[in-house]
Amino acid sequence: MRETIKNLKKVYFYGKEFKINLIFEVLCSFIRVIVAVIIPLITAKQIVYYTDSAWKQVIYVSIILILISLLQNINTIFFRKNTQVFRRGTVKNIQLALSKSILKIKQSELDKSSLSIFVERIVNDTDKMSLIFTSGMSNLTSIISSIGCFIAILIINYQIFIYYLCVSTILIFLYLIRTKKYGIKDNEYRQELENVSELTYELVRGVRDIKMLNIKENFIENLDKNIDKQILKNFEMRNVDIMYNFYTDSLINIFEFFLILFLIYLTVHNVIDVSVAIVLFSYKSNVMLNIMEKVSNLLLEFNNFNISCNRVFSVLSFQTEKFGTKHLNNIKGNITFQNVCFSYNKGHKVLENIDFTINSGQTIGIVGKSGVGKSTIYNLLSKLYEPVSGHIYLDGIDLNKLDEETIRSNINVISQNPYIFNLSIRGNLKLVKKDLTEREMISACKMACLDEVVENLPNKYETILGENGVMLSGGQKQRLAIARAFLQKTKIILFDEATSSLDNETQIKIKKAIDNLKGNRTVVIIAHRLSTITDCDKIIVLENGKIIDSGSHQELFNRSKTYQRLWRKDLANKKK
Repeated sequence: MRETIKNLKKVYFYGKEFKINLIFEVLCSFIRVIVAVIIPLITAKQIVYYTDSAWKQVIYVSIILILISLLQNINTIFFRKNTQVFRRGTVKNIQLALSKSILKIKQSELDKSSLSIFVERIVNDTDKMSLIFTSGMSNLTSIISSIGCFIAILIINYQIFIYYLCVSTILIFLYLIRTKKYGIKDNEYRQELENVSELTYELVRGVRDIKMLNIKENFIENLDKNIDKQILKNFEMRNVDIMYNFYTDSLINIFEFFLILFLIYLTVHNVIDVSVAIVLFSYKSNVMLNIMEKVSNLLLEFNNFNISCNRVFSVLSFQTEKFGTKHLNNIKGNITFQNVCFSYNKGHKVLENIDFTINSGQTIGIVGKSGVGKSTIYNLLSKLYEPVSGHIYLDGIDLNKLDEETIRSNINVISQNPYIFNLSIRGNLKLVKKDLTEREMISACKMACLDEVVENLPNKYETILGENGVMLSGGQKQRLAIARAFLQKTKIILFDEATSSLDNETQIKIKKAIDNLKGNRTVVIIAHRLSTITDCDKIIVLENGKIIDSGSHQELFNRSKTYQRLWRKDLANKKK
């Protein structure tokens, strides 16, 4: 119970703007309870105390009961509307908070987690935890209402009241055991469900590679095994439910049998008359069936609520990115790495004592074999990761002192396979510039050499590009990413293998788009195809996480064996 109260406080934090609706929800529940208590009392009093000569009074009270029932129906509508407003508003706020939190989580944390976990918790778990405010509140109200029946029974006959109380206590104890065991199995089931969701997510996202690798049977076999595990856990969870329902139903039947015997005994010994015995027996569904069902449901709601809360709020406990507070309005684009070391895993250094300076407006190339740390430099500069030691400076200021806006709004990374959102060309560009004009959009696409591609699309700029821009080729995606960079007007552009795996014609267009970016921007290019960086102001050569040389293309070609080897390899690849 303590855990439930703690989680309710957490959830209320996200729903407090809808507290008026919550107040009305509680008020409506209170009215429902009062009415539920009053009606049994009035009904019991009529049956017990009114005789055939009191027909006028009976009719009068009956009319009152009808009016109360009508008001109760109106109250139910009002209750449900306020409940939905509070529930949906709270869920929305939690989902937005989770989404914002995910965008702040350290990249190293995200790399260790499956993306489907976050989807499952944002969409499904938040919805499940919100049920506490609908069915949970309804069950709680019904339980309190059933207490009214207990009060009515106590007024009529204390002996039957004691019997009902003992029976209810035994059944509640049994339901508590059931709920605990059900909760354990439910948690295990959700874990298996998450595994299946993860595999399904991979199936949809990786469908092309699954086909091309000819691993359809292996993948489906793996998915089949995980679905079997999920089904098994579901069966185990349901078996707990089935068995304990059998126990409780059997006990209820036994208790009803002894209740009949007890009522007959009281009637025979003139403790109560037959009409009162009928009334007392009619309450059995409320105090033995209804209240047990509602208690069971409420306990399950509490259990589901706590499980969902723990899963949801665990996302908020992930380590988040840390930024400084200093804001720069107009950066120049000077970059300095000073004795920077970095490792993804302890003991293996990806970068070791990296030192270099890039001046504003320069175009710099970075070359080296795969795995030497080229992309890691970008990850550190854009603060997706932090150096183990050393310092990175932007315009002479330590990167750790700058706020997120300064870093992320002035550094743009264009990867080999940039992520394209399932929107139109216009929609993708508007993400980086809300007030995008037609003229700006056309100009950006033209500068990125994307205008001809757009003209060949079925709906031009309004063409929906599909999951990760499936309608575009790799080179076209990169040009769209370059168009986004033009609109963002970032001072630093980082190209990560921008022209690798592209045909010569596409490479020429990408190079032209990159050339259009040069001038008042600092451009850094990681390249396998060295022909794209021959005219760079400086080229940095990396080997085994260290800078072994730097200079112009001609200088490196004349003196660096590593650079010569990379150049010969590039020429050999072109001839293939």
